Amino acid sequence: MTTPNQALQRLDYLDAVRAFALLLGIVFHASLSFLPVYIGWAVMDVSTSALVGTFMLISHSFRMVLFFLVAGFFSHMTFHRKGAAGFLQSRFIRIVIPFVVGWFLLRPLLVSGWVMGMQSLRGEVAIIASLKEGFNVFFGSLSTAFTGTHLWFLYYLLLATTAVLLMRQLIAWHPRRYQKLTALADAVVHWLAHSRLAFIVAAIPTVACLWFMGHWGMDTPDKSLVPQWPVLFIYGGFFALGWLLHRQGNVIEAFGRISVGKVFLGAVAIIAAVLLARVEGQSGHPQYLLIKALFLFSYAVMMWSLVALTIGAFKRLFNRPSKTVRYLADSSYWLYLIHLPIVIWLQIAFAEIPWHWGVKLTLISGITIAVSLLLYDLLVRASVIGQVLNGGRKARVLFACRRKAALASNT
Repeated sequence: MTTPNQALQRLDYLDAVRAFALLLGIVFHASLSFLPVYIGWAVMDVSTSALVGTFMLISHSFRMVLFFLVAGFFSHMTFHRKGAAGFLQSRFIRIVIPFVVGWFLLRPLLVSGWVMGMQSLRGEVAIIASLKEGFNVFFGSLSTAFTGTHLWFLYYLLLATTAVLLMRQLIAWHPRRYQKLTALADAVVHWLAHSRLAFIVAAIPTVACLWFMGHWGMDTPDKSLVPQWPVLFIYGGFFALGWLLHRQGNVIEAFGRISVGKVFLGAVAIIAAVLLARVEGQSGHPQYLLIKALFLFSYAVMMWSLVALTIGAFKRLFNRPSKTVRYLADSSYWLYLIHLPIVIWLQIAFAEIPWHWGVKLTLISGITIAVSLLLYDLLVRASVIGQVLNGGRKARVLFACRRKAALASNT
């Protein structure tokens, strides 16, 4: 179980993991316009590649569950540092407020992006008219409030947090049962972190949830506030795992330890998932259900392996204080909140340019991150918005350096 000192200790590499998961989401969304088949996205680029589908399959399998695991880990840390009342207050400020305010600000911009995407198919884009239409559609669709954006992850994070707190409170009412159940949970997590068979066994309940998704792989539950239970069970399960990992201090290091066995298992699972995914659209295949089961098992093992290996890799690379990593970790929440309208507008701007998809994907991702970082440093980091997102106002870095250089040149 976590000691008081461990409960207060911040792990730099896990901050980097969380930032990586969110930044990977930006690249994931930026790649959607380069798929060789139309999936209903705002725009489809003239340059496409099947490699994009492979990237999306692999990255989508673990980026959000990785985020939820780290969120659970840090939530347990915050709970014991601030107490129940302080924790609830911090969750309201850092989750509920960005979710509500972000939806009102971003939803019209996203709708306008879809309008411009449809216009681009006809060869003309009216930005002002699209923005007006975006706001008109927004105000006319308040019956579907808080849906239709990428902010669904905050809603599910809130649901997962609430579920874990309620379960903890129910168990805590019976001290003897609390001791037995927490000891059992600690033993299971310890086994999961150390056993060579752990990810294969953990894949079984994961497959049971994946089977009821709308397609092969993780669904995106952005259409309704009614919880999609299979999705919630997976994300909530990884959040609970992160919570329990923090109870035992260094067990997360064993969970993420890189070994030949983990790498081999992950590689086999990735290859199998990529190959079997080709059958998804062939519902008439005589072995369709069997192949689906094999795919989902491979997908689940890939999910668990990549989560653990990512943690292990970042433990090796970033297990030390770094101002750059700290800055990116602080800004990553803002970057993910604000990125999608920028991504869509850039996808529309680049869609008809006859450049290689890889060049355009790199530019869209890079410009989005650069613009979002500039906005973060200029408008967010030292403001009340930064206080909400980061838990406190922090000194600017990019524009502070610019001011210092200007002052130095004038002296």
